[in-house]
Amino acid sequence: MTTITKEQVLEIFHHRASTRYYDPTKKISDEDFAYILELARLSPSSVGAEPWKFLVIQNPELRAKLKPVSWGMATQIDDASHLVVLLAKKNARYDSEFLEQSMKRRGLTEEQIPVAREKYREFQAEHMKTLESDRSLFDWTSKQTYIALANMLTGAALIGIDSCPIEGFNYGEVNQILAEAGVLDSEEWGVSVMATFGYRAKEIKPKSRKTIDEIVQWVK
Repeated sequence: MTTITKEQVLEIFHHRASTRYYDPTKKISDEDFAYILELARLSPSSVGAEPWKFLVIQNPELRAKLKPVSWGMATQIDDASHLVVLLAKKNARYDSEFLEQSMKRRGLTEEQIPVAREKYREFQAEHMKTLESDRSLFDWTSKQTYIALANMLTGAALIGIDSCPIEGFNYGEVNQILAEAGVLDSEEWGVSVMATFGYRAKEIKPKSRKTIDEIVQWVK
């Protein structure tokens, strides 16, 4: 197995930056983007639910419709090699068919499923209180998509591909545009976050971050 040193990883993390301007002449190969999507597929999620879908928007007309309501990627959407919209499942209740299928996919037996379902009910109703509203439940599934998002961004950087996570858009408008385009079932899914991928058109100034002492507290 090929290994990579800590120093190499840190160098890549220092180089990785949210890319606002992409080189339109450079496109990500099908092989490399399949690798990025596989990183998303292999990502972990709470109770193994995998409450996500990934829309890869390459259609120029659809990108053009998204651009006026997506101020956070107005300078990127035309030139980015790939645009991914991460969707989160709206109904992932403990007693939903969606979570039951997840349990079966993970190999739980007919005897184990009711036990797991009760544990998930306790988790959602009492521990995280995600059942208090549809929004609370959607926020929980949306949090899972950010795990996949981070893996995609990091994995892309590891092979020299730039990226930018996007929250700067009108969520209602984007959901409506995608639903009208027939690529989003708004009863089942909602937009969580987006990301662009490609190759930077110019150098990006070094990132600014807090010191490790400002963000880490050791409890011994």
